[in-house]
Amino acid sequence: MRTALGGIALGGVAGYAALQWLGRTYGSTPTERRMPMPGDEIVLEPQYDITHAITIDSTASEIWPWLVQFGWHRGGWYTARSVDRLLFPANEASADHLIAALQHLEGGDFIPDGPPESECGFDVVQVEPERHLVLESTTHLPLKWRTDWHARLRWTWTFLLIPLDPGPQTRFVFRWRARAAPWWVRALATLLIVPADAIMSHDMLQGVKQRAESPVLSHH
Repeated sequence: MRTALGGIALGGVAGYAALQWLGRTYGSTPTERRMPMPGDEIVLEPQYDITHAITIDSTASEIWPWLVQFGWHRGGWYTARSVDRLLFPANEASADHLIAALQHLEGGDFIPDGPPESECGFDVVQVEPERHLVLESTTHLPLKWRTDWHARLRWTWTFLLIPLDPGPQTRFVFRWRARAAPWWVRALATLLIVPADAIMSHDMLQGVKQRAESPVLSHH
């Protein structure tokens, strides 16, 4: 019995360690994790510097329209519906079509990532069409934590499209950098957000890939 329980415990530790590793590196190469990206200068001395990537058999111009409609009750984040129901039940299903009304995005715009009362979302910092999109947030903690407990989480999301030769192929690189305070917010981010990112980032990258590679894109 002790041997069996020990094996289960070791398996659990190994599985969690794998999620921590994948949550920080899924899909990316060592070179991609080291390379500078737009938005790196926003969060200086980050406690989290995490890079994911995927190769998409489409051009940057075919991928870009899916990125600019990111957001809560916009195009979504292209994660699997089962994952949304489990972790974010208030989310609508991610769009499987391009939405003409959401195709214009510029610096200073706000992209919601929760219901209005949460005040949660991203500010658009940089937009270079068909190249990169940089988002920044200081609102991804419960409002009570921020107002009553002085909890802080500042982070950036950068989405970078790198055309590959021979085309049409594009490397889609996603990086997030963050600082959290006080210590218990950082502990929660390390224990929960990083391993969850192994699932969420995988789903998002795969979701963008599947949509951009689709031979038929319906427009509403």
